[in-house]
Amino acid sequence: MNVTELRPGNYFIDEGNLYQVMDILLNKTAMRKMVAKVKAKNMRTGAITELARNSGYDVEKAVLSKKKMAYLYDDGDNLIFMDNSTFEQIGIAKSRLEWELNFLVSNAEIDILFYDDEILGITLPSSVALQIVDCEPAVRGDTVNKAMKNATLETGFKVKVPLFIENGETVLVRTDTGAYDGRAN
Repeated sequence: MNVTELRPGNYFIDEGNLYQVMDILLNKTAMRKMVAKVKAKNMRTGAITELARNSGYDVEKAVLSKKKMAYLYDDGDNLIFMDNSTFEQIGIAKSRLEWELNFLVSNAEIDILFYDDEILGITLPSSVALQIVDCEPAVRGDTVNKAMKNATLETGFKVKVPLFIENGETVLVRTDTGAYDGRAN
């Protein structure tokens, strides 16, 4: 496919690297060919780069697949996931999922991202429900501003929550920013 046909969210292969389009800007000036500036994430390394290609440049479109799997446990070096229908287990290097590890609890259903037979990573939902295991007591006084206090979740992740949240409550946490998103029902 032509580089000018790429849209955010598309996957493509260029010079042997697998990328996901984050943003694209098409620039056409007077006598020059159109230039596509593509902000892309390398799916194998996680690095975000900016590629500039002329309009006649072709890239190979890549099709990725997702498979629902349950997170089982952390064996020290790898995170182990299991397919609930075939009971097949796979391990993904813990170092590749450092941010995602803050939101994983046992038996959580997660989408695993594949390119052919290569495991690229996991896709988290936009927010997850996690239980608070430790939080500071509410301190009255600063109620003019949005008063927040520190809380530790069951995964060990620390988050700021409103004063009315107590130990043992389940809260929603955004997986992109790690911010409190409300009470879970």
